[in-house]
Amino acid sequence: MAEKRDYYEVLGVKKDATADEIKKAYRKLTKENHPDLHPGDKACEERFKEANEAYEILSDEEKRKKYDQYGHAAFDPNAGFGAGGFDGFDGFGGFGGFGDIFSDIFGGFGGSTRSNPNAPRRGESVRATVNISFEEAAFGCKKEVTVAKVETCPDCKGTGCAPGTTPEICPDCKGTGSVTVNQRTPFGMMQSSTQCSKCRGTGKIIHQPCKTCRGMGAVRRQHKVEVNIPAGIDDGQTISKPGGGNAGTNGGPAGDLLVSVIVRPHARFERDGTSVLLDQEISYAQAVLGAEVEVPTLDGKVKLTIPEGTQPGAVFRLRGKGIPYLRGSGRGDQFVTVSIKVPKNLTGSQKELLRQFAASMGELDGDAGRGIFGRKKK
Repeated sequence: MAEKRDYYEVLGVKKDATADEIKKAYRKLTKENHPDLHPGDKACEERFKEANEAYEILSDEEKRKKYDQYGHAAFDPNAGFGAGGFDGFDGFGGFGGFGDIFSDIFGGFGGSTRSNPNAPRRGESVRATVNISFEEAAFGCKKEVTVAKVETCPDCKGTGCAPGTTPEICPDCKGTGSVTVNQRTPFGMMQSSTQCSKCRGTGKIIHQPCKTCRGMGAVRRQHKVEVNIPAGIDDGQTISKPGGGNAGTNGGPAGDLLVSVIVRPHARFERDGTSVLLDQEISYAQAVLGAEVEVPTLDGKVKLTIPEGTQPGAVFRLRGKGIPYLRGSGRGDQFVTVSIKVPKNLTGSQKELLRQFAASMGELDGDAGRGIFGRKKK
């Protein structure tokens, strides 16, 4: 099996990159390598998955800290440090007993309290991305995403023990995961609470670890999940799927699946909130005389009436042709901004007709410093 690349290398950013730099690099990679844009290209598909995995870790401040300290092992439930591992990964994303070491050392005089290592803990959320079209964002759709998440080991049911065996309550800490230490100081005898070295803070000892999860009680597997994309979703927004994240420990609830939405740019439309913006070219004759032109909308082409004497930059509103409201009924509007298309390569007769028109308007095209309609050039 190929060794995983460094997540910073995957995204092409430095280790001190800001959150915005990481997000920008990630979005660039996913847009360049999305499977929808490169059907059948396995290399692009692998780069896309690799970028998703890297962003899932580096976009989360806590996960990034753990990755910087422990590397890929921080998120591999099968890569424990000895039989005790990471105490179930603290919701399968943290370090359980290791997370409280410093609070134990500097817990103050008179002893510090530790949480019960066998208490239920909620699993961490898992992040994924989905790439959709402009129209899919407007009207909603269903998409399937592949996520790698931690789930309870199916063989040991989360105990970490081989089938038919049970863990032993640690005799040193009596299952609390911590022991009280008396220390002689210049101020006299002081007590402090520290992690139990025998069970490494888990409160239990596994003599026969489960072979499937190596005593961790959890395994990481890939799942395909169908996600409902609501109508009106915008680029960069996140959909939460409760319970779709990493499994909890000791009977705790699972975390959430957080799906970030990337909306591909449209060839003609732009979006501003619930408004759709469109630039539409019309001819000089249409602007002067008025006309009825066809313009595209999210619902198909519609007729737009151009009144006589329309000026460049005029904006027309098509009510109810915009983006549906994300929370509520109704839709925004579409705004059409017109520009005048100046004809090129006119024939001689066409130029003569235009000169006659200019003359009829009292515009002399022969005056020095004047344009074809006689306006002074600035």
